[in-house]
Amino acid sequence: MKVSKRIASQAKRRGFRVRNRIVRDAHGRPRLSVFRSNRHIYAQIIDDVAGKTLVSASTVETEVAGAGKFAGNIEAAEKVGRLIGERASGLGISRVVFDRGVYKYHGRVAALADAARGAGLDF
Repeated sequence: MKVSKRIASQAKRRGFRVRNRIVRDAHGRPRLSVFRSNRHIYAQIIDDVAGKTLVSASTVETEVAGAGKFAGNIEAAEKVGRLIGERASGLGISRVVFDRGVYKYHGRVAALADAARGAGLDF
Protein backbone atom coordinates (compact mmCIF):
# COMPACT_ATOMS: atom_id res chain seq x y z
CA MET A 1 0.00 0.00 0.00
CA LYS A 2 1.38 3.34 -1.02
CA VAL A 3 1.68 6.07 1.62
CA SER A 4 0.86 9.57 0.49
CA LYS A 5 3.56 12.23 0.61
CA ARG A 6 1.56 14.27 3.11
CA ILE A 7 1.22 11.41 5.60
CA ALA A 8 4.87 10.46 5.19
CA SER A 9 6.02 14.02 5.81
CA GLN A 10 3.79 14.28 8.89
CA ALA A 11 5.31 11.10 10.30
CA LYS A 12 8.80 12.38 9.55
CA ARG A 13 8.12 15.67 11.37
CA ARG A 14 6.62 13.80 14.32
CA GLY A 15 9.71 11.59 14.48
CA PHE A 16 12.03 14.59 14.50
CA ARG A 17 9.98 16.25 17.23
CA VAL A 18 10.08 13.14 19.42
CA ARG A 19 13.79 12.52 18.83
CA ASN A 20 14.76 16.12 19.65
CA ARG A 21 12.89 15.92 22.93
CA ILE A 22 14.57 12.62 23.78
CA VAL A 23 18.05 13.98 23.05
CA ARG A 24 17.33 16.97 25.27
CA ASP A 25 16.01 14.89 28.18
CA ALA A 26 18.29 11.85 27.97
CA HIS A 27 21.18 13.02 30.20
CA GLY A 28 23.30 9.99 29.34
CA ARG A 29 20.57 7.38 29.77
CA PRO A 30 20.14 4.67 27.13
CA ARG A 31 17.15 4.91 24.80
CA LEU A 32 14.35 2.34 24.56
CA SER A 33 13.37 2.50 20.90
CA VAL A 34 10.17 0.93 19.56
CA PHE A 35 9.35 -0.06 15.99
CA ARG A 36 6.07 -1.63 15.01
CA SER A 37 4.84 -3.09 11.79
CA ASN A 38 1.48 -4.64 11.01
CA ARG A 39 2.73 -8.12 11.94
CA HIS A 40 5.46 -7.58 14.55
CA ILE A 41 6.79 -5.22 17.21
CA TYR A 42 10.46 -4.66 18.01
CA ALA A 43 12.15 -2.99 20.98
CA GLN A 44 15.79 -2.26 21.61
CA ILE A 45 17.78 -0.39 24.21
CA ILE A 46 20.46 1.72 22.54
CA ASP A 47 23.46 3.49 24.01
CA ASP A 48 23.62 6.59 21.82
CA VAL A 49 27.01 7.67 23.16
CA ALA A 50 28.70 4.43 22.06
CA GLY A 51 26.29 3.87 19.16
CA LYS A 52 25.53 0.27 20.17
CA THR A 53 22.43 -1.78 20.86
CA LEU A 54 22.62 -3.16 24.39
CA VAL A 55 19.43 -5.28 24.54
CA SER A 56 16.77 -6.21 22.03
CA ALA A 57 13.53 -8.18 21.93
CA SER A 58 10.87 -8.71 19.29
CA THR A 59 7.92 -10.84 18.33
CA VAL A 60 10.02 -12.45 15.62
CA GLU A 61 11.62 -14.56 18.37
CA THR A 62 9.72 -17.83 18.80
CA GLU A 63 9.97 -17.64 22.61
CA VAL A 64 7.84 -14.48 22.55
CA ALA A 65 5.14 -15.12 19.98
CA GLY A 66 5.29 -18.86 19.54
CA ALA A 67 5.65 -20.69 16.27
CA GLY A 68 3.20 -19.53 13.62
CA LYS A 69 1.08 -17.32 15.87
CA PHE A 70 0.01 -13.80 14.94
CA ALA A 71 2.26 -11.33 16.71
CA GLY A 72 0.73 -7.98 15.79
CA ASN A 73 -1.48 -7.62 18.86
CA ILE A 74 -1.37 -6.11 22.34
CA GLU A 75 -0.65 -9.41 24.10
CA ALA A 76 2.50 -9.93 22.03
CA ALA A 77 3.58 -6.34 22.70
CA GLU A 78 3.21 -6.94 26.45
CA LYS A 79 5.39 -10.05 26.17
CA VAL A 80 8.07 -8.04 24.36
CA GLY A 81 7.89 -5.31 27.02
CA ARG A 82 8.33 -7.83 29.84
CA LEU A 83 11.20 -9.53 28.01
CA ILE A 84 13.06 -6.28 27.29
CA GLY A 85 12.65 -5.26 30.94
CA GLU A 86 13.99 -8.59 32.21
CA ARG A 87 16.95 -8.56 29.82
CA ALA A 88 17.78 -4.95 30.73
CA SER A 89 17.67 -5.63 34.47
CA GLY A 90 19.94 -8.62 33.85
CA LEU A 91 22.52 -6.17 32.48
CA GLY A 92 21.99 -3.69 35.29
CA ILE A 93 20.02 -1.16 33.24
CA SER A 94 17.19 0.38 35.23
CA ARG A 95 16.69 3.90 33.83
CA VAL A 96 16.02 4.57 30.16
CA VAL A 97 14.35 7.22 28.04
CA PHE A 98 11.41 6.01 25.94
CA ASP A 99 11.53 6.62 22.18
CA ARG A 100 8.14 5.92 20.63
CA GLY A 101 9.35 7.09 17.24
CA VAL A 102 6.62 8.24 14.88
CA TYR A 103 3.94 6.18 16.65
CA LYS A 104 1.31 7.53 19.02
CA TYR A 105 1.53 6.38 22.63
CA HIS A 106 -1.50 4.17 22.22
CA GLY A 107 -2.36 0.50 21.78
CA ARG A 108 0.62 -1.78 21.23
CA VAL A 109 3.21 0.93 21.96
CA ALA A 110 1.57 1.81 25.28
CA ALA A 111 1.20 -1.88 26.19
CA LEU A 112 4.91 -2.47 25.55
CA ALA A 113 5.85 0.55 27.66
CA ASP A 114 3.60 -0.45 30.57
CA ALA A 115 4.93 -4.01 30.56
CA ALA A 116 8.52 -2.74 30.50
CA ARG A 117 7.76 -0.51 33.49
CA GLY A 118 6.25 -3.49 35.26
CA ALA A 119 9.43 -5.48 34.60
CA GLY A 120 11.57 -2.87 36.35
CA LEU A 121 12.48 -0.21 33.80
CA ASP A 122 12.12 3.40 34.91
CA PHE A 123 11.21 6.06 32.34
